[in-house]
Amino acid sequence: MSRERRHVTEPIKTNDVLTAAAGAAAFALAFIVLLIVPLPARDHWWRWVCVVGCAMGLFGCWYIPRLQRAREAAAHRHSADHTTG
Repeated sequence: MSRERRHVTEPIKTNDVLTAAAGAAAFALAFIVLLIVPLPARDHWWRWVCVVGCAMGLFGCWYIPRLQRAREAAAHRHSADHTTG
């Protein structure tokens, strides 16, 4: 008995660098707000959350284009291997 195959849809094209940049900007804004608003001494760690979040967003802005180029190159090599071989 064969199983019915489902149609596989293509992934939605998104601007991942813009998403990472928006997240970094949001964390930077939250950091500025937390510098202005007085915090109790036990809650100063929230500032570090904002710093790390902003750093991760900036890293994503740097890394995502490289990841996408590497994936496209691998897909191209994969398709070239299957057509020649």
